[in-house]
Formats: sequence, structure tokens, C-alpha cells
Amino acid sequence: MASHFPSWLHKKLPPVGKMIATEEILNRYDLHTICESAMCPNQGECLAAGTATFLILGDRCTRNCRFCAVTKGVPLPSDPGEPEKLARVAAALELRHVVVTSVTRDDLPDGGAGHFAATIQAVRRWLPEATIEVLTPDFQGVERSIDIVITANPDVFNHNIETVERLYTVVRPGANYRRSLDLLKYVKEKAPGIYTKSGLMVGLGEKFYEVVAVMEDLRHAGCDVLTVGQYLRPSPQHLPIRRFVPPEEFDAFKERALQIGFLHVESGPLVRSSYRAQQLWHHCDDRNQGRKETVS
Repeated sequence: MASHFPSWLHKKLPPVGKMIATEEILNRYDLHTICESAMCPNQGECLAAGTATFLILGDRCTRNCRFCAVTKGVPLPSDPGEPEKLARVAAALELRHVVVTSVTRDDLPDGGAGHFAATIQAVRRWLPEATIEVLTPDFQGVERSIDIVITANPDVFNHNIETVERLYTVVRPGANYRRSLDLLKYVKEKAPGIYTKSGLMVGLGEKFYEVVAVMEDLRHAGCDVLTVGQYLRPSPQHLPIRRFVPPEEFDAFKERALQIGFLHVESGPLVRSSYRAQQLWHHCDDRNQGRKETVS
């Protein structure tokens, strides 16, 4: 069982000045971030860059995924003023690409889809030139909930597949591999102009060929963008790390994924679903525009 972190997982701390300034703005409006709740290893880098991934609908999740550091339990009522507060903070941070995710809220009739839509609309009012990326739960596969988010027209619709099909019952109890694929496929078929994106963790005991199989399934579902990163155990109560995947294997994942047809791939030990999302968006959009021009 893997324990001590290899050298490629060590990062230098960024300058603290901008980090503190960003945190002060977030704290002023009492907003949650997945950066903090999920103990992201890139939190300092992103805060120092003046950005963060917003976490809406509270900070308590109704599911018990065994890899995730987000607090589990009975959630508090959602804050109807949160979309407007979030948009104001995004404007204060002068964000050009706004990333919004949520805890899973199986207790809500629409799974929180209406709150996502209200957040997208608020950000559009405050930052009309910004692009918006949402990272959603699976909404239990309910199409009317997915439609609510699609209708709000985010630029990127992200839903993480997280792991290979064989490990789903262990890693993501309460989730379903095919349901997640079907969500991504539904979004792409219903709104082909929205980029779809998914993320995958490695180091949980999966085989290389199983990761490739997930990539192929995602492409068959029309997924445009993929992120691949190392699973890091948040606490002794979470799943153990089975293996530290070396950087050259992440390079091989990226090469294979591009061969399969993804518009863009970020693959590396510290890559996370929202890591450098703005750069990824621009790269993906530029490549897609090039494809359109070649076809025309």
C-alpha cells in the first residue's frame, strides 16, 4: 500500500499576499469553495492567481463517496441569496472564467439544478463577458433536472466519472457508472454547443487498459475534455492509495486520450477537475474553432 509521497507530488508554496486577498473576499461573503472543502493540493496556487472554484448548496453532501473530503451529513437549507453573492464575488475577483460546483443534494426535488441555473444567470448579469463552467452531480439521472442546467446555457458542462467501472461500488457508493455516462451523452445530444468535460482519478487499483476503456466510453458519450489526476487520500478514514502513478504514465494517458479524439486533455499527478480551467477552456475553444474552419 502506498504511503509516502514521491518527489513529483511536492509543490512549492506560492506567495501568500494574493492568497490572503482572495480568501478575504471569499470570507466576506461567506462562500464555500471546493478548493478548501475537498482539500485540493492546488488551493494555494489558485488562490494566489486570484481564482477559486465555488461550491454552492452548502458544504454537506448527501452521499458518502469514499475518496472525497467534503463533509457528509444532513445538509442545511440552500441560501436563495447565494447565486447573487457568488456573482458579486466573481466580479470582485474579475474572473474571466467562472467555475461552479456543488455538493450532491439528493434531498432536493431537482437535485439543486435550479440553484445552478440561478447562479449561471446571476454571473451572466454581473460578468457578461465571462465564460461559465459547471461541475454537477448526476441529478440521479433525472432529465428534467439536467434540462434546467442546460437551459441556463453554461459554456462547459462538467460531470466527473471519477474512476473505472469495476471500482464504482467501492469508490462511489450511491453513484452509477452508466448513469454518469448517460448524463454526459444527454447534455451533448441536447446542447451540442456546450462543451462537455469529465475527470478521472488514478491510483485506486485500476489497470491502464481500464482507464483507456473509460476514455473510450466518455468519447462515445460525446465528452470533449478530460482531466486525469492522482488520487490523494484525505484522511485515514478514506480509501487507501494503491499506487502513486509516475508522471510518464500520465503522459501516456494524455497521448492515448488525444488519439481517441478528446479536444483537450490535462493529465498529471496534481491535475484536478477545475485546475487551470480557464487555460483549458481557451485551448479547447481554439482547437474547436480550427476544426470548424477546416470543415467549412
